[in-house]
Amino acid sequence: MGTLASRELELIRSQFAFGLRERIVTNNAASTQPPLAVWELLRDLSETYENVHRGQSDASIRTTEAFEASFDTIASWINAPSRDTLSMHRSTTEAINAAMYSLMADFRDGDNVVTTLMEHNSNYVPWHAMCREILPRFGRRVELRLARFDHDSGELDLAHLASLVDARTKLVTCCGGSNFLGTKPPLDRVRAIADAGAYAQPDGSTGALLLIDAAQLFASSRLDVQAMDADFVAFSLHKLLAPFGVGVLYAKKSLRETLPPFLYGGDMIAEGRVFPDRVEYNDLPWRFSAGTPNILGVIASAQTLRLLVDMVGADPDRAWFRTDDPLDPAAVDAAMGAVADHAASLTQRAIDGLAAIDGLHVYGVPAGRERTPLVAFNIAGHSPFAIARALNAQGVESRAGCHCATLAHRDLEIDPAASCRVSFTVYNSPDDVDRVIAAVRRAVDEPGLFASETAPVVGATPASASRG
Repeated sequence: MGTLASRELELIRSQFAFGLRERIVTNNAASTQPPLAVWELLRDLSETYENVHRGQSDASIRTTEAFEASFDTIASWINAPSRDTLSMHRSTTEAINAAMYSLMADFRDGDNVVTTLMEHNSNYVPWHAMCREILPRFGRRVELRLARFDHDSGELDLAHLASLVDARTKLVTCCGGSNFLGTKPPLDRVRAIADAGAYAQPDGSTGALLLIDAAQLFASSRLDVQAMDADFVAFSLHKLLAPFGVGVLYAKKSLRETLPPFLYGGDMIAEGRVFPDRVEYNDLPWRFSAGTPNILGVIASAQTLRLLVDMVGADPDRAWFRTDDPLDPAAVDAAMGAVADHAASLTQRAIDGLAAIDGLHVYGVPAGRERTPLVAFNIAGHSPFAIARALNAQGVESRAGCHCATLAHRDLEIDPAASCRVSFTVYNSPDDVDRVIAAVRRAVDEPGLFASETAPVVGATPASASRG
């Protein structure tokens, strides 16, 4: 395991626009930068710009073929059985909402949902809304239960999770990787806990459904949804070099065939099959594609995955970008293995360097253990917002705030509920990490050089957080 070779890394970095302005991009857990070739692809797609499934023109046919092939590329990338298991959305957030709205009518009075205190708000607030705002209006009481995490290690408390799951647990949902603590829960054990609940599902099966928020996992791991055996998996392509605006929801085909759509109208209707007394829905996967989708975004996102295979460790005699050829699983494994090793090496380098700064506390997974490629920290006596501004003044793009992991920040009694975070991906270099560390040290040693501090100051790390 280690960073990419310097020559290979230099070639990768030359394919991104941020180098033109000497930006040090370390807010990758929020969004990554798309390669220049993807922007060129979007420009070229304008030559046949047209809607899909709605025309007989050459442009419409060509765009439709590229759009449909993109589903196959993404399905292959995550080892989904077929395109029929996928639906495209604007983000991971919308994908999780799509699952929630499709499942909502099946919840019975007295059921419960189990999730965790380490979730991104996007995998907590929808279930909170369903349980405490929407279903009560229909006279149904569904409880929302929250599993703890260990403040020392950031690890999910599996024993507590298991204690919350019972015969009325219809759904267990958790992140595949924390965007604050760096935790990667053991999903095989979470699956076993969900199964042990013995909930009687409408199709006659028993056990809780399992939904994984894989937004952070997707960015630095090869997703294999069949190996995960999750019922739903949500993620966004902009976490892995693609442009904004494409989230994906994988669902087992048995669920796709029985659950109602999230949105109604347009392409989700079978052609010409609307009657005064009934509406017939389209075949999968288009049944879950109401209205005009983000056509160019989906095509560009799928092609970005292909370009990534070309960029890292691929066969120099084989180009995948701008083709619709079936992806070689071994090539995808090699590419994501290189991304994962590189990002992990940079993350460990960052943790080691930051640990030497007096008063700095890193949250979550301890040094030396596997984590998502990010480091969230606070420095006693300094506002995380002031630190982020000081880093920006030195050319380092980080992020300060709760990172939408509000529950975890509050559980650790961080006041205010905020931390500073740096995060890494395939185009970051060891020099980027060293400049981050130097910039943080300078922000601490010479705070007067930077913008005046107006945000609340994080005091000495509270007892509960000091264990993290």
